[in-house]
Amino acid sequence: MAAVVRQWRSVRPGLDTGPMEIIGRINRCAALLQQAEDAPLRRAGLSRPEFDLLGALRRTGHELTPGELARETFSSGAAVTKRLKQLTERGLVERRGDTRDRRVVHLRLTDTGRDLVDEVLPVQLAYETAVLSGLDGPEQDELADLLGELLSRLEGRAGMLRP
Repeated sequence: MAAVVRQWRSVRPGLDTGPMEIIGRINRCAALLQQAEDAPLRRAGLSRPEFDLLGALRRTGHELTPGELARETFSSGAAVTKRLKQLTERGLVERRGDTRDRRVVHLRLTDTGRDLVDEVLPVQLAYETAVLSGLDGPEQDELADLLGELLSRLEGRAGMLRP
């Protein structure tokens, strides 16, 4: 990122590259983290979005509808439907129709799905702990607070962020 900023300052010295330095670094960190972090998921035969769906079902501890899963995972309804089909075919998620409204489907993890999440999650957390080990406790807390504040502001303005 430092090289990119230097290049921009060289060809456009009047531009304030401060926002690029922050957003660019966040994006680069996210890409690097996801590449390495997804290795345990790939070994388990899962994509990141599939694991997010399974994780949402596991952490909430109750059945969810596809719409609730979409909100929990910040995914589109179509993407959730596609992923659920694959996860159901693999025996990780099961569907149950609503007794009052046949249009509504309730989803829950199978025992196999729950066991898979419980097996993969500690590996994910160990990786994340190792990545953050270069920052001491107060630095991690400060970073978490700052990113939490940024995320809160971005979520509050989601509709206004589009050009």
